[in-house]
Amino acid sequence: MDHDSYAYRDALIQGPVHRRGAGLNPGNRFESVRLHVLGEELDRQWVERAEEGTEGEPVRVQRQVFMDKTKTIINQVSRTSDVPFDWTVNPYRGCEHGCIYCFARPFHEYLGFSCGLDFETKLMAKPEAPELLLRELASKRWKGEPIVMSAITDIYQPIEHKMGIARKCLEVMAEHNQPVSTMTKGAMVLRDVDLWSKLAKVNAGRVTVTIVTLDPDLAAVLEPRATTPAGRLRTIRELTDAGVPVTVNVAPIIPGLTDMEMPKILEEASRAGARRAAWVLLRLPYQVKDLFLDWLARNVHPERAKKVESLIRQSRGGKLYRADDMRGRGRGAIAEQLSQNFDVFTRRYGLNRDVRPLSSAHFRRPDLSGQMELFEEEGQ
Repeated sequence: MDHDSYAYRDALIQGPVHRRGAGLNPGNRFESVRLHVLGEELDRQWVERAEEGTEGEPVRVQRQVFMDKTKTIINQVSRTSDVPFDWTVNPYRGCEHGCIYCFARPFHEYLGFSCGLDFETKLMAKPEAPELLLRELASKRWKGEPIVMSAITDIYQPIEHKMGIARKCLEVMAEHNQPVSTMTKGAMVLRDVDLWSKLAKVNAGRVTVTIVTLDPDLAAVLEPRATTPAGRLRTIRELTDAGVPVTVNVAPIIPGLTDMEMPKILEEASRAGARRAAWVLLRLPYQVKDLFLDWLARNVHPERAKKVESLIRQSRGGKLYRADDMRGRGRGAIAEQLSQNFDVFTRRYGLNRDVRPLSSAHFRRPDLSGQMELFEEEGQ
């Protein structure tokens, strides 16, 4: 257990979990009461599974969806050196992609859940988001500034297949030329290529596709329910062919595990049509430290796991994470080498030549005289 974190190995799911990133469900750091599973209870569970013939088979943890009756949908965020935007729209909270490294996991603890398996299986959905969005875009206070949808969870995670909330929000934005961007690991973004293309024609739409690794086997355990690396490259290509500007985000870079892949990822993304690129060093805030170390122990050879942890600490001043102004880049020789490599290969592959911001010039404020009636009819 890393003593820099707040994690507790409470309420563990013992053994592998079917297509989930986290192998444990640490106690919520805000809660004073936690469930501690006694050793004899764990022994009893293992005996029962052995008798059933299921010992060693992955445990299945089903998805649960809770409705979030939020009253507002456009959120103002605090701009920092690595948060270059002011407004977000989040149709969902929690994310089924299950990326073990996800920096957004601790936000789930504000809802009373764990940042472990709960983050991947207990999701909050905002079905009223499209109506709220239309009302807020119609406000005279709204100036049509760019919106990021979403900043902390992927709008194109599997639940979107069923609920379609992101699609409806995007329809509202496309109708009124509201500038918007998104970052995703899901090929489902291609379902909405008509809307992204429409926005792109007035420089009001952009998609960022995140690629951590090109190794499909590694991706399968790092990001168990996200689109494959090859699928993401195809996504970049198809979006580009439709006229949608695409950025590739090489993130997070995991020292000792994926850092050597940066040049190849940039090359392949450029060939697929990406215009821009960005990178972020692995971030392990709060209890994500322990989730990641547990994942390393389960999926990486012990000697290599030790090396990865050591390199992370070398890039974070001896710790696993430092929440300062270098949280997205790190410090020291490793961080400097990554930055230099990124600069060299983005120039080599012609990336980051087009740095125009999204435009609000064509934004049209909604007229609610008739449109809200349509929403109300659909809800009846």
